[in-house]
Amino acid sequence: MEIANLPGNAAKYSVAQTPRHAATQLTGKKIGFLGSSITIGAGSLNESFVDFLTAEVGIIPAESAISGTTLAGPASDSYIERLHSDFKNVTSLDAFVCQLSTNDDRQGKAVGQITDAFDSGSFDTTTTTGALEEICAEVTARYHCPILCYTCLRDPQETDYAALIQQLYRLQAKWHFQILDLWADEQVKQATAAQPMAMMDDAHPTRFGYREIWTPRFEAALTALMS
Repeated sequence: MEIANLPGNAAKYSVAQTPRHAATQLTGKKIGFLGSSITIGAGSLNESFVDFLTAEVGIIPAESAISGTTLAGPASDSYIERLHSDFKNVTSLDAFVCQLSTNDDRQGKAVGQITDAFDSGSFDTTTTTGALEEICAEVTARYHCPILCYTCLRDPQETDYAALIQQLYRLQAKWHFQILDLWADEQVKQATAAQPMAMMDDAHPTRFGYREIWTPRFEAALTALMS
């Protein structure tokens, strides 16, 4: 079945049919988003949690998301390269959200090592860990804003992604960002199992999945992050 015809992508679940909520702590906040297919909404007609947060609570997004891309370079569309190019004219942010890519292990990117350095330009950005460290260093230096990294749903047999999540937690101890760990969220898993139309496949939500399951968790996580 084509993506547009999936029950979870029906027009009634679209951003256009999503009511505006009362103003919240996030209303009017400028938030950066860096990711790949799950940030852009590849399974939901390009309507992701970013768009639902914009419609529902009125955030101001600065988004760079391209399907199939990796955190690690050196490709011109990698996360690290797009942080340089797509955010070069973004002068201020209230928060920054980075997707832990599901593509790095698929494309054979080396995990890399956590270093003792904190300065931008000190990391091997051809590795996933080095790219994450460079993102943390650059965002901290340029925007002085809190960072949220989020994990994605995957088939439980994808052990390489599980190992990358473990590395993310090790990095958290160094950089002190927050983690929205959807991979390990039992409530998300239960809600997804109860509503099969919430997902296009094992990784990509539909409009329904974003609106009803994912967006409330991002709203809660960002509110806590900025409190």
